Amino acid sequence: MNAREFLDILHVAERLKDTLRHCTTSQRRPESVAEHSWRISLMALLLRDVFPEADMDRVVAMCIVHDLGECFTGDIPTFIKTDSDRSAEDELLHSWLSSLPPEVSGHMTALFREMEAQETTEAKIFKALDKLEALIQHNESPLDTWSDNEYKLNLTYAFDTVAFSEWLTGLRREILMDTEKKLLEK
Repeated sequence: MNAREFLDILHVAERLKDTLRHCTTSQRRPESVAEHSWRISLMALLLRDVFPEADMDRVVAMCIVHDLGECFTGDIPTFIKTDSDRSAEDELLHSWLSSLPPEVSGHMTALFREMEAQETTEAKIFKALDKLEALIQHNESPLDTWSDNEYKLNLTYAFDTVAFSEWLTGLRREILMDTEKKLLEK
């Protein structure tokens, strides 16, 4: 990859700094996709000792790139995203990936396939962190910023995704306790 190709990739990825998510921060500011990706990457980094059998560098890589498709479509909350939305995002992402230098394209395409298949420990850790971070962010945001369906989602979402790991299941229970405490403020 030459310097121009490198810059071109960064210019596309920069869009995620301005792509807003449904969540707000604790200070009521809409969160960007880049901020979400940064925090799940930090979560993965912090869990190296919890998952010594996993290639946590690979998990961090998944966390960093997982929402690159939103450079082209914007963020659509999971609870309203349709199969058509997913298909359009996948098509645009894979079209972009195939235009990248071969070594980058191959590496990123392999990461996306692994994330989609959800067969490896690394992919499962990534997916759990992706979902858990959203729950944590909701707990940090003011309750009046939640949509009506999020009251139930924050109580029930992602338990199935963390079931493969005792540690992540414990984390999900802690997040649930934070949600229950927050709902008492209502």
